[in-house]
Amino acid sequence: MELRKLQKIAVSALEDIKAKEVEILNTARLTDLFERLIIACGDSSRQVRALARNVADKVRAAGGEVLSVEGEENGEWVLVDLGDIVVHVMQPTVRAFYNLEELWGSGSRGQGSGIRG
Repeated sequence: MELRKLQKIAVSALEDIKAKEVEILNTARLTDLFERLIIACGDSSRQVRALARNVADKVRAAGGEVLSVEGEENGEWVLVDLGDIVVHVMQPTVRAFYNLEELWGSGSRGQGSGIRG
């Protein structure tokens, strides 16, 4: 699936369930593993799991591939691997602690960066 389409589906799926602080980072120059990192927050374990599940369901429904989903048991941080895009859905305290934006950002913010939900 084309990167922009996949990104749009993932962000839309997050917005459907009221994700907060949706951020898109362009990681194409930093790693060959994936091109975009999408980070979003949910207010509870239940919402974090629902957000991640909705991303996976919407991508599959559009004909895309979900390589893996990790962390659903706990619900504090769920990772959805879509190949070219990796989606991290976290509770706010976990997001603040790990600060992935600073780790991966390095001034390389990409298209749609800084989307707020």
